[in-house]
Amino acid sequence: MRTLILALVLVMSEVAAATPARGGEPDGGRPLFHFTPTKNFINDPNGLLFLAGEYHLFYQHNPEGDRWGHMSWGHAVSRDLVRWEHLPVALREADGIMIFSGSAVFDARNTSGLGRDGQAPMVAIYTGDGRQRQTQNIAASVDRGRTWTKFAGNPVVDLHSNSFRDPKVFWHEPSRRWVMATVLADERKVRLWNSRDLKNWERLSDFGPAGSRKGVWECPELFETPVEGGSPGESRWILKVDVNDGAPFGGSGGQYFVGRFDGKTFQNEPTPRDEPLWIDFGKDFYASQTWNDAPKSGGPVWVAWMNNWQYANDIPTSPWRGAMTLPRVVALRRTPDGLRIAQTPVAGVESLRGAHRKVENRVIKAGETRLDVDKIEGAALDLVATFEPGDAETFGLKVRCGAGEETLVGVDRRAGTVFVDRTRSGTVGFSPHFAGRHSARASLGDGLIRLRVLVDATSVEVFANDGLVVLTDQVFPRPASVGASLFATGGGARLRTLDVWELRK
Repeated sequence: MRTLILALVLVMSEVAAATPARGGEPDGGRPLFHFTPTKNFINDPNGLLFLAGEYHLFYQHNPEGDRWGHMSWGHAVSRDLVRWEHLPVALREADGIMIFSGSAVFDARNTSGLGRDGQAPMVAIYTGDGRQRQTQNIAASVDRGRTWTKFAGNPVVDLHSNSFRDPKVFWHEPSRRWVMATVLADERKVRLWNSRDLKNWERLSDFGPAGSRKGVWECPELFETPVEGGSPGESRWILKVDVNDGAPFGGSGGQYFVGRFDGKTFQNEPTPRDEPLWIDFGKDFYASQTWNDAPKSGGPVWVAWMNNWQYANDIPTSPWRGAMTLPRVVALRRTPDGLRIAQTPVAGVESLRGAHRKVENRVIKAGETRLDVDKIEGAALDLVATFEPGDAETFGLKVRCGAGEETLVGVDRRAGTVFVDRTRSGTVGFSPHFAGRHSARASLGDGLIRLRVLVDATSVEVFANDGLVVLTDQVFPRPASVGASLFATGGGARLRTLDVWELRK
């Protein structure tokens, strides 16, 4: 009886902790529309699965503190990918084994035999880390992920290695098998496996090293997506794998490869000079994963951890530490350089739009043009802007402006780049790796540059060239820094149009 009471108290306390704080910026500046835990540390998204109308988000979580450690799987669900319901911790560290990253599937045919009472199971596939090795393990749930039973025959794959992790599993219909991507992290290889029952796995092939050969490889994923504007039925496979440390601006980041998969081997379509293809050119996009079995509406949808291992344990937030990006629809688009990923924020964010402001044909003289006269300000904004470069060297938007604080989202005309400059974005001194300017090449095309900028309490996400170029950066201004303005240097530019919506919690 005592054990039952203690268990009930534990569950009730977790649910109570999941009750969100009230107000526009709770907890001294919590994001309004980006997922955060109620408290403590999070990193990689895990176990992404759509089932019975719910998008499941499991995630790496330390239930005991606000720095990395005691890794377990936190859990939340959503029906629109922007409003989340927190649930109790799903899989906990136990017996000296931490629950590292992994994925989840709905075993509709009960191939695993882990269903019960006629209920097909959700199956989580995760890395167990402990005792100087990393192994792949499974657990099952027959109540939509609310409770889990670890498989008595774990581990299901063991290479007697301490750098073998991060299984992402999906059903491959042509071969009628489950396929699993894992990493041999220190060797910078992705190893593919298949299985009939999720319990017995057979090695298929290895990919790599390729692309970025720095640091270690983590969090692989293999998925198919249509080619935008291609012939009917034309598609390619994307192999995504993250790199730590070796991203464009230091620390951790995600790279990808485009090619074909025949059920056994991934064949990469090489890029010029074998250069890495980066998913995001900010510093805070890592460990992205797509939702298994998500509704087919425009392409796969993924979300990433919005942080960087260079400073993840030290970002100045409390009582939580870490957030997810806004989920994004992933497409493949033809460019002069070949097929490239394009990303679009999920449509659900538009349901959060409140008051709308519009500015047209505004000359931007060298210096700063404030937008408070247009009543444009806020801690959470959705901005869509079109600029004519004129003769300015740089131009763009300033957001989250306040006394001594500003974040620049701009275009460098001579360099042909889009950039985010967070050197004055509030609290920046907590890490020598944080402050800086991050940029990516972007085409002016018809002589105009179009930007969509999603601003939240602790982040900016910038989409240029219709999502071919994306930058994600955390920022930590004071809650009162909500101003916005236009800027130009070295000459003038013109704002063709600017649509701004305040976003509501």
